[in-house]
Amino acid sequence: MLFPGLSFWQLALVTLALTHITIASVTIFLHRHQAHRALDLSPAVSHLFRFWLWLTTGMVTKEWAAIHRKHHAKCETPDDPHSPQVLGLNRVLWGGVLLYVKESRNADTMTRYGHGTPDDWIEKRVYSRFPGLGITLMLLLDILFFGIPGVLVWGVQMIWIPFWAAGVINGVGHYFGYRNFRAEDASTNIFPLGILIGGEELHNNHHAYASSAKLSSRWYEFDIGWMYIRILELMGLARVKKTAPKLRLARAKNECDLETLQAVITHRYEVLAKYAKTLRSIYAEEVGRMQGIDLAMVRKWLHLDAQELDEASRAKLGIALEGSPALKTVYTMRQELEALWQRSAASKEHLVRQLEDWCHKAEASGIAQLRAFSRRLRSYA
Repeated sequence: MLFPGLSFWQLALVTLALTHITIASVTIFLHRHQAHRALDLSPAVSHLFRFWLWLTTGMVTKEWAAIHRKHHAKCETPDDPHSPQVLGLNRVLWGGVLLYVKESRNADTMTRYGHGTPDDWIEKRVYSRFPGLGITLMLLLDILFFGIPGVLVWGVQMIWIPFWAAGVINGVGHYFGYRNFRAEDASTNIFPLGILIGGEELHNNHHAYASSAKLSSRWYEFDIGWMYIRILELMGLARVKKTAPKLRLARAKNECDLETLQAVITHRYEVLAKYAKTLRSIYAEEVGRMQGIDLAMVRKWLHLDAQELDEASRAKLGIALEGSPALKTVYTMRQELEALWQRSAASKEHLVRQLEDWCHKAEASGIAQLRAFSRRLRSYA
């Protein structure tokens, strides 16, 4: 035993440090580098991460990247490998690792989504061929370093990723939390300080901009994985390729053009968030005139599609809209705006005309907030 006589708390800190290295390896190497190609890593750092994950998880890079890519491609559908919206929260939270193993045996998933992952000699002959060997070596190393308590250290290492990544991120991260962006799935940010799970707590941000190497978005959010990436970049060991686009506003144009359209589509989540903020006073004013209508609920309903509401909520929303022409206008206008980036078959010229027509309609609505929002859209660059 190389480190005899460690107290319980010393051993706990060592274990936390070891599991944090594993979390960093998952978020930086497997997730941001391999699955999404958001950054490049030097060969030495890349292989160090791969070796550590072989020791501490036995996960195969190709399997992890393929399953995660499929999750994004099929999110919240029956083909999603681990959607709590489809399979139920308990099944994903407590049995996420079983869902992972099941999907890893799907040859079609590996073929369709596993491209571009390591395929060198050591991957073929060691890491992929003998995944159990790595975690066995980790057990022997833990015993060598810490004696019999090393078995407990090893046990914590073995359950850390299955619980926090396969369970909490895939489960809670699509069920509870707050949302900065109205992504097309149920993703949520679990907590604004992404430390314990390496920044993966900011899951809604990630689904909104999946190819971004940085997961934090708001000033109060912290992504420790991004901090590590920036340190590696300063050391010349990493190169960031993509981050979430930053909104740039220019002088408002008299007419929308292709640049305006591209900027609006690129920043579509910010557009919807700003729309909600800009029209907030209309909601309060109009709902305040109605009897028996809850402002908070109506505000929530106004930013959901009708099919996302249950029958009772749809009926109450219908009553609110019929009782207020202004509310009906801003609700309809939001739906029409959102439809712009959902019409993938339309030509760019047709979409530019639709955006211009939307702005004209907003400016002619007689609602000051809509006019102000239209002028803001015209300034997107």
